Amino acid sequence: MDSAEFRRHGYALVEWIADYLADAERYPVLPRVEPGDVRRALPAEAPEQGELFETIIADFDRVLVPALTHWNHPGFFGYFAITASAPGVLAEFLAAALNQQAMLWRTSPAATELEEVSLGWLRSLMGLPDAFEGVIYDTASISTLHALAAAREAAVPGVRELGLAGRPDVGALRVYCSEHAHSSVDKAVILLGLGHHALRKIPADDQFRMQATALGEAIKADRAAGILPLAVVATVGTTSTTSIDPVRETADICRREGLWLHVDAAYAGVTAMVPEYRSRFDGWEEADSIVVNPHKWLFTPFDLSAFYCRRMDVVRQAFSLVPDYLATAEGARGVRNLMDTGIQLGRRFRSLKLWMVLRHFGAEGIRAAIVEHIRLAQLFGRWIDEDSRFERMAPTPFSVVCFRASPEPGLTDAELDVFNERLLDAVNATGEVFLSHTRLNGAFVLRLAIGHLRTTEQHVGRAWELLKEHLDGARVRGARVR
Repeated sequence: MDSAEFRRHGYALVEWIADYLADAERYPVLPRVEPGDVRRALPAEAPEQGELFETIIADFDRVLVPALTHWNHPGFFGYFAITASAPGVLAEFLAAALNQQAMLWRTSPAATELEEVSLGWLRSLMGLPDAFEGVIYDTASISTLHALAAAREAAVPGVRELGLAGRPDVGALRVYCSEHAHSSVDKAVILLGLGHHALRKIPADDQFRMQATALGEAIKADRAAGILPLAVVATVGTTSTTSIDPVRETADICRREGLWLHVDAAYAGVTAMVPEYRSRFDGWEEADSIVVNPHKWLFTPFDLSAFYCRRMDVVRQAFSLVPDYLATAEGARGVRNLMDTGIQLGRRFRSLKLWMVLRHFGAEGIRAAIVEHIRLAQLFGRWIDEDSRFERMAPTPFSVVCFRASPEPGLTDAELDVFNERLLDAVNATGEVFLSHTRLNGAFVLRLAIGHLRTTEQHVGRAWELLKEHLDGARVRGARVR
């Protein structure tokens, strides 16, 4: 593709993207396709001869766009809403063109140093001390994996060289988290060779927060049983309810017991930028590592996970490996290479989009958007509380509301579950909004998460109207929703 053709197609794509970002509402949030539709619409084999770019884009419009779930739709209230903001999209465009591979400082001085600068800006905005060194991974799952790998490195002598298998000097190991912690913690202990049984889930209180007293008792019991505790994962903003574990108390326990403390603030961490919410993060500055995902609530296109660690030397001890072909003279001058901070060698120029987003919006603009999202969640929560046909199922500390419909007395738990499942399906089928679900204390619960940059009170109000419309059209005993 020569430069003239690239310009022509590039201009056309920019027009398409600009229109899409300005009016994503013209699409249904959830695609109206069946499993296999995309696969059947495309050839089973790659073409032998190259095709015109116009033909490729035509198939993109014809086959792929109708099968997209539109996370950039302002009516997207499922999971944690994410925004591909315009400056972030343009940064991705640049990053793809520059095609940097930032494994070494030498392979991209700009990408290496901009990562340090942009993460330093974010760290300062969130009020974390400079002792936390930052590195960018793709997702919080990988950040948590690296945190627990570092905890294993710190606690188990010679684990890098000798591993765990067949060692009589290494007994059972333990990692602790709340029963409401993200499933990435489970996957990390599995992948690290600890075994799923090594993860002990601590019961939560009636606010869905990990009970610090129960954590302390579990550690004591495990030590008495000859089990070696490694780490605790505390969460600020759990996936289902956005509850806040008692980080200060947990940090005190970890300090006393000599355990690694990892704080999962992937969703809620950016709210520490807002002064009135800073107190909710009390104690996180005592953690050994923290994860915050700008791609969740900082309007940065997926993917970008910011991992902060006050013991990055342990991370490097666990992962640094420099074969001759990667050795460079800069290392003797104190240069730090990103490849030493994790399992992956190749590293994209992810910091470019974080840097551009922070500069474009500024701290003031980001704070205003976050505060507005929290206001909208509180407003929706009040609507739930004021309607006797609905009930809130968890507190709303941030921008997620957990609730269910309970339209008439005397329904069994099973009937309520089925009814709410059908209600959720009916509302989502409209294509105007997308809500997700979870289970709390065994009950099927609806979940509305606000976090998209273009979501307004009108969109939240429309979600509420749709819920009431389909509730009013329901025949409860049969759990049927029209």
